[in-house]
Formats: sequence, C-alpha cells, structure tokens
Amino acid sequence: MGRMTTVTIVVILLAAYTPCLAADWRGFRGPNRDGKSLEAGLLRQWPEGGPRRLWSVGGLGKGLASVSAGQQMLFTTGLHGKKGFVFAFDPSGQLKWKSSYGPEWNKCFPGARTTPTFDSGRVYVISGIGNVVCLDAENGQTLWRVDTVKRFAADCGALGMTESALVVDDVVICTPGGPDVTMAALDKMTGKTVWKCRVPGEKAACCSPVLIERGGRKIIVTMLQQSIIGVDARTGRLLWQDKFADYQDDAGTINFVSPIYSDGKLYATSGDNDGGAMYELSEDGTRITRLWTDDILDCHHGGVVQVGDYVYGANYRNLWSGDWVCLEWETGKVMYEQRWHSKGSTIYADGMLYCYEEKSGNVALVNPTPRGFEIVSSFQVKEGNGRHLAHPAIADGVLYIRRGNTLTAWDIRDTSVSLAK
Repeated sequence: MGRMTTVTIVVILLAAYTPCLAADWRGFRGPNRDGKSLEAGLLRQWPEGGPRRLWSVGGLGKGLASVSAGQQMLFTTGLHGKKGFVFAFDPSGQLKWKSSYGPEWNKCFPGARTTPTFDSGRVYVISGIGNVVCLDAENGQTLWRVDTVKRFAADCGALGMTESALVVDDVVICTPGGPDVTMAALDKMTGKTVWKCRVPGEKAACCSPVLIERGGRKIIVTMLQQSIIGVDARTGRLLWQDKFADYQDDAGTINFVSPIYSDGKLYATSGDNDGGAMYELSEDGTRITRLWTDDILDCHHGGVVQVGDYVYGANYRNLWSGDWVCLEWETGKVMYEQRWHSKGSTIYADGMLYCYEEKSGNVALVNPTPRGFEIVSSFQVKEGNGRHLAHPAIADGVLYIRRGNTLTAWDIRDTSVSLAK
C-alpha cells in the first residue's frame, strides 16, 4: 500500500472484471503502429450512452501518452512535478507499480509524451528531454538509461521529444536529430549504440518511426523536419529520402503522424496545411517513387488508418478544428470530407473505425465506407481533464482512453457472440 499513497489514485470499479489481458497493443498505435487492432468479437453497435464503463483511474499527472498492454498489465506515462513516471496497472485498474524515468519536459505544452513500448518483459520510454529508458515490466526497476543529448547531441526542439520507442529485433530505435546522429539503434538489453545514421541538414520532428518490410529487407520509416526517410534496420544505412519542399508550398517541421504501409505502398501526411503523399517502394525497398499528393487528408496528430482500398483520418483546419476524411488508397481521390465536432484520433478494430474528437471528447463507432462518415454509435468521454489528445487503445475487448490525468476503460466485447459459441 506504500506505493498507492504516493499519488492520488481513484479506482471506480463498476463491475467485477478480471480478464486475461491480450498483449496485442504493445506500443503507440497498436502492434504494427498502424492504428489497427487484432481484436475480434467486438460490439458493432453500442448501447445508448455508450459501452459499459469498467473503471477509471486518476492521479496520472500531465501527459499526452496513450496506453500499451503486455504481460497482464497496462502502461502509460505522466508528469509529476519535474519528473516523468511510468504507471503499470492490472486489467482491473489496480496500480501495480509507479516508477520515475527521470526529468521530463516542462516547457511548451509540459507533460509526458511517450507511450511506453512493451517488449519481452521490458518497457521502453523516450522522455521529452531525450532520455531513452528501459524498465523491468514486472516491477518498474530501471535497467538502463541513455542520455541522447550527451551521447548524440540530440536536439529536443521547441516541443520536446515526442517519440515513442520502436523495438526492432534486438535494438531500440530513437531519433535524436543531432548534427551527426539523426537516428540511432541501441541494444535493447544494454543501451549500447549499435549503429548511427546521419541525414545531413536534418533534425527530428515529432514523428514516431514505423517498421516495414519489402523484398526481405526491414526498413525503418519516419518523418523528419524536412523529409521522409527510409533506413535499413540492420545497418542504419539511409536508403532513400523525399523532401517535403518538393511538393508542399510551405512545408512545416512538426510532422506528428506515423506513416502507414501496405503492399509496397507508403502513405505519409504532415498536418499544419502541409498535405500528404503516396509512395511506391521498389521491389528491394531501396528506392521510392512519389505517386500522388493530396492536401485534404492533412492529419495534424491523430493518425490515419488504411482499410481495404481507402485511408481514413481527420484533417487540419486550424489548431482547434478539422473534418473527417476518406481517400482512395490507389489514387488519392477524396471520397468524403465531413464535419463532426472537431478533428481527432482514429484507430480500427474488428471491421469498425473508432474516432475520438479532441475538443469535446465524443467517441464514434464508424462504419468504414467511402460513402460517408457513417456513425453507428457514439458517447462522450467526461472523465479526466483538458483536451482529448491521447490516441485510444484496444486490448482484450476493452477500449482504453487517456485524458489528462485519467485513464478509463470501457467493455466493448460482444458477449452475445461468445454466448452463441
């Protein structure tokens, strides 16, 4: 109970619920960082007022982090005072441990940014001031720490590092954005530097990198301040680069959204009125060709998802508003652009889109169709404080939403399906 008294934790258990947590949402935006859950057997329509709320936990502090799941636990981060903390909860919302990973970002938009990445019994976070930290998932003990400012001359920028760690085989990827080290791979067991990649004249943006595979080659893809790049995951060699200024009129430098990939094609969108582009990778993944560009699905930070022949997300009108958009994957043709409250985050599970708008906290269950933004059900998130900026997460039939200092869980399982079986 000693740890429980260190923060104000309020757990509201609305039903007896002790699930076996499926570790299929191990980091930012799911198992493949594409916003897609592997879940099945979920509700296709919610009851009036939304799905059944299971519990709500407060006391997390300031943070924009989402939630990850693994080893029968849920992980998120928050800022208390000047320190960042990782919180680990069991599936019923009980705090298992709380561990500081050191100083956190306290300047513009103070708060924890990084969503913990779970891998093989360890949790990896990247602080806003550039520390990469590995913790034991069982007890929160710090196993190693790397200060990328000291080691790589990292540039944290005006908003602080907003990257969530990417684990690729035996290494952890980070993007210091220093003058000589744009991206680096650290041994995931020790933190030792495995390789370094330099992209001349570039700095890190706010993008979390993704891993794709093409022609038997593993490629790390991310957006920097001025370009999108592909890096060989084994050697750290820069394979290709495409500069935003070649197709954007006034290219910005924030670039929050992780690119998405499917069957040889890669889509990236930059937000802030910058637009997006579709690329085709060569058979061996060493070259890219820009196929088309668009300025409609101009996603700010809420992520986009590809479902079949279409890509879905919310665009950017200004800091406080945007519309919901569907593009045709192959051509970039706009299928719809529709107003619904405000812009926000988009994820996908079991045949449905989950759209969470950031201004008022409305969550919609949306049919993924190019015919229009077809809302099947919706409810409003009232728990927590501040804007609704963290991306939703889904694990073992439960929808998790972090808002400010609070994490809340809703049961979205279709029990009639399991009963029928």
